[in-house]
Amino acid sequence: MKLSSLETKVPPPIVAALTGFGMWGLRRALPAADTPPMGGHRIAIAIVLVGVITVVSGMLAFRRARTTINPVNIAKTSSLVSTGIYRITRNPMYLGLTIVLAGWAFDLGSAMTLVGPMLFVAYISVFQIAPEERMLLGIFGDEYRTYARRVRRWI
Repeated sequence: MKLSSLETKVPPPIVAALTGFGMWGLRRALPAADTPPMGGHRIAIAIVLVGVITVVSGMLAFRRARTTINPVNIAKTSSLVSTGIYRITRNPMYLGLTIVLAGWAFDLGSAMTLVGPMLFVAYISVFQIAPEERMLLGIFGDEYRTYARRVRRWI
């Protein structure tokens, strides 16, 4: 199965880090868009912690299933993981990164930075999740199709 030029080429944690850096830059460039503090760092830390727990839960489920965690080489997938957090979301690692970015946006205190998580979701949906789903459908067929009907892509 041939992938387009950007599909699965940039590891999602790198995309998330670049997005977070861009959010910081946006905050610095547009300080007038600041919002009043709504609870400060504690709430942001709690949001980020939820995101990290979500990512780690997905990683642990993959490790237990002894399948690849490498999002750039999805062809090496050896089993369809549908237990644990994968009963709630098909993409807990991407969901977790999105939650981390939302916490970062909250911590930055600028409504403009909320564009970061939205752009991350858009990019990951097109260049990571869609190719992964095509690949999983090719590998697991009806088993994946049934799973995808039962569990949402995000939440």
